[in-house]
Amino acid sequence: MTTREAISLDQIRAYLGGLTPQARTSLLVEIERMQLYGEEVPGADLMLAELRAEFRKSGMSSDRAGNPSRHFFKPMEGLFVDRPPELTNCGQISRGSLSPIWEWVSQILLPAMASDYCEQMRRVIVTNDTHEAKRIAGAFQSKVLKYLEATLGSHQGVEGVRAGLGKFTCSRASFDDLEKIVSALRARDGMTAFNEALPPRIEILESEALAKVRSLLDGFVAKHPEALPFGLTLVAKRLKTPWQLVHLATGTVRRKYASDIAATRYGLSVPMVIDHLDDRRVALRQAIRSNRVAIARDILVDIYDIEGALKARIVRLEQTDWGQRFGELMTAVANDLQKEIETLPADVQHVLGSLRLRRNHSAPGLLTNLVRKSRDALVARGIL
Repeated sequence: MTTREAISLDQIRAYLGGLTPQARTSLLVEIERMQLYGEEVPGADLMLAELRAEFRKSGMSSDRAGNPSRHFFKPMEGLFVDRPPELTNCGQISRGSLSPIWEWVSQILLPAMASDYCEQMRRVIVTNDTHEAKRIAGAFQSKVLKYLEATLGSHQGVEGVRAGLGKFTCSRASFDDLEKIVSALRARDGMTAFNEALPPRIEILESEALAKVRSLLDGFVAKHPEALPFGLTLVAKRLKTPWQLVHLATGTVRRKYASDIAATRYGLSVPMVIDHLDDRRVALRQAIRSNRVAIARDILVDIYDIEGALKARIVRLEQTDWGQRFGELMTAVANDLQKEIETLPADVQHVLGSLRLRRNHSAPGLLTNLVRKSRDALVARGIL
């Protein structure tokens, strides 16, 4: 190791040593999320190595069942996603935001109350008293909600919260997740009831299944209008095919024009499906880089399915902001695939470039030119 590397490692260890265990957990999660989405983080490899070694040695986990913070966040855990805070939509909360928000609540917003809460929770966790744990967590949630509503009610309060969160995370978007947590706490009882009423798994969101879900959503949103995005996220997580969430928006409108769909209550499902497409794009890139060819092939089929469904169900999609983002994502998929496929062995290129992957879509998509460039030898040989 060079002197420069040794100094860098010492500096990193000194920096990490000044953080609380929760803050170190948050940093680990945040760096991993940023790397997943292709963002460069100076010193990331050294920090990840140090943090992972620490957690392996201690067995620490911010998500363990005995953590009081997990009980606090439990009513909204169905909204958690593995996306950076900057890339979550209005119905999602980044897991990377949880630790800094909890640290801010327990150290700055309500330190004495948070300390009492944690002490009470540790006692009931030891006895495995789930009913009492829920009661204690609910009482503390109400206190936090009351203080947050008062604090966020003024410009000065908002700026104070932003500054406070900045001590625990470099992501300004964690403030947006905090606002979503406030909304989720307001609707927590209704959200829990709605989630429990949903079918455990929805194979196809059509006909009776679609009618049932819409009825449950209508009832939930009537009582909690601001929680509509949360309801859509909870539905999406029950779908075998998540992009079918778009059926909520397209299933009842007479005209399938994008402008008509956007005017409906559930038009919000369209950008959520496009977010899902973005997740699949990232997953495809990671699968290719990890040489998981079979997984990459399945993800690529999912991407083509989403592309075909949106184009078939929404007329003039390309004339909307939705369509612009959709087009940008499909172009990014093409660029990622072209860049990665050039480095792969010939047989892998055949699998990912096969025209058979698009056999169910009659309309040419944005990846057509790329597919045409790829050899189709495995199809000719009957392997695909």
